[in-house]
Amino acid sequence: MPTTKQIVEALLFASDSPVPLSAIVEVLDGPGPGEVMELLRDLGREYEETERGVTLGEIAGGYQILSRKECALWIDRMLRSRRKVRLSRAGLETLAIVAYKQPITKTEIDAIRGVDSGGALHTLLERNLAAIQGRSKGVGRPLLYGTTPEFLGYMGINELNDLPELKELGSVLEDRERAQAELELVPGAEGEGEAEQSAAGGPVAEGDTEEPAATSTEGAP
Repeated sequence: MPTTKQIVEALLFASDSPVPLSAIVEVLDGPGPGEVMELLRDLGREYEETERGVTLGEIAGGYQILSRKECALWIDRMLRSRRKVRLSRAGLETLAIVAYKQPITKTEIDAIRGVDSGGALHTLLERNLAAIQGRSKGVGRPLLYGTTPEFLGYMGINELNDLPELKELGSVLEDRERAQAELELVPGAEGEGEAEQSAAGGPVAEGDTEEPAATSTEGAP
């Protein structure tokens, strides 16, 4: 059985935004605000005394586990390498479905594609081409996914109404990825690629030679 402090730490770790004291108290359903505050102080001191790579911050009316600013350089390297992941055939298919059916749940995407789309969705979220837009009112209230402003830049359009016809979208997405791959082969173009990332997608990860296949839109509207 975990300790109350372990539960508090897990709650903060699992949240992508600051967690208010009142929310922690409500979830614990036992300890009062004073006791929870003491646990938060203990957790913060523990991070400091053991020289961890994270710290406990009090921001925006809540508490959040944050990476230390001294580690920012290495975190940025990791995130940049993730953004360089090119879209596979599954990613292109999933992106096309999300673009035309949004907001849409993972279950609905899986039903259209006929296979699990978890990995493809994860890549789209990392590339910031898709984002969680809330929860469905259906059973279990699954997450809803949609495209992002960065997707508009990636496609070179101002709004979703400017999207090409569905039958054309596959080749357009494939061209975007191929253009970025070619850019990466040009000496000295790395900085240019980063600057134009919103227009052509993330650059190719070193060693990634996968060529995106044509996007399948069967089953999409």
